[in-house]
Amino acid sequence: MSIDKDLLDQLMEGRSPGDLFGKEGILSELTKALAERALTTEMEEHLGDERAEEAPEGQNRGPNRRNRSSQKTVTTESGKVVLDIPRDRNGTFDPLLIAKYQRRFPEFDRKIVSMYARGMTTREIQGHIEEIYGFEASPSLISAITEAVMDEVTAWHNRPLEPCYPVVFMDAIRVNIRSDGAVSNKAVFVALAILPDGTRDILGLWFQANEGAKFWAKVLNDLRNRGVQDILIAVVDGLKGFPQAIEAAFPQTQVQTCIVHLLRHSMSFASYKDRKAVATTLKAVYTAVDAEAAEAALAEFEGSDLAARYPAIAPSWRRAWTEVVPFLDYPPAVRRLIYTTNAIEALNSKIRRAVRTRGHFPSDEAAAKLIYLALNAPSTEWKRSVREWHAVKSQLAIMFEDRFPMA
Repeated sequence: MSIDKDLLDQLMEGRSPGDLFGKEGILSELTKALAERALTTEMEEHLGDERAEEAPEGQNRGPNRRNRSSQKTVTTESGKVVLDIPRDRNGTFDPLLIAKYQRRFPEFDRKIVSMYARGMTTREIQGHIEEIYGFEASPSLISAITEAVMDEVTAWHNRPLEPCYPVVFMDAIRVNIRSDGAVSNKAVFVALAILPDGTRDILGLWFQANEGAKFWAKVLNDLRNRGVQDILIAVVDGLKGFPQAIEAAFPQTQVQTCIVHLLRHSMSFASYKDRKAVATTLKAVYTAVDAEAAEAALAEFEGSDLAARYPAIAPSWRRAWTEVVPFLDYPPAVRRLIYTTNAIEALNSKIRRAVRTRGHFPSDEAAAKLIYLALNAPSTEWKRSVREWHAVKSQLAIMFEDRFPMA
């Protein structure tokens, strides 16, 4: 719908461009006028509905009607506006536009939450609101608005999950959180799952000062308690104690280590001039046609001059060998999906951007709130469906026919 230019000229008559915004700006006036017109319409519909209703049996109820108005200061996107809220004689009118005990338009709250999700601190949000909208929003108001998100976070983290996930990527990042008067570097564990239809979902966020088998067992038991009965393939980044925890909670799950991270670890031992040669030699291992050929390629590397110059590389592959070879049983489409945790690395990058501006968080809940908002922002590339999913799903249905049927 377009607005008539003559009407706009009338509204701007005698005003400078600087009069558009601020406490006395035209936007505040328009907001007030439009809001009060909407409230009047709501009142007329409310009174009409009440007249149409029959009075309860045995009661003599006179017609309800307007009973003047009361003023209410409401926070809007263009500043604070004093609205004349119509009242009815029976006191039954509760407007939808701005409820009885509401002091802010919902869109204003969404703006605050959006700024918070982008990593802005309470002080930065306060300064931005004062600069743009011309009024001061107290830190307590901003905290109250963002704190309301915690109920949503709790419900999200406790929601029931699917009984079976084809692939789950698991990784952790470090975040500074204050606890018992001191700031500690805690691990935030993230589980990103591929759903049976090929879309992605984050199963939860878990906080722990030290990673280890006990912590992973707690995470996996939480997944079981929320309804997960089976995970076909779990892709991890060499998390200490994780394979043992997986075996205890989901004995049938195939654990796949991230080949890309194993390669990066190997490259850290090699000098710059030898890295290309090391990468080429190791590529023969993880691109082998099967586990037997991969074993032969690794043995060949162990006997080479490169392995002699960098003796730490081959043992790192041997230690992870049980979790290296599973993906060699699959065709290229499945291999491309499970040989790396890059899918969850993109998530971690998004989290790091959100928390970068914070020196530390006052609690686990504060960190969970910001991370949740960042991951559920309008730009959610990580939710896109897996490429070539139909081919991947068909192969998984063949390999795990009794646990993951195509239907």
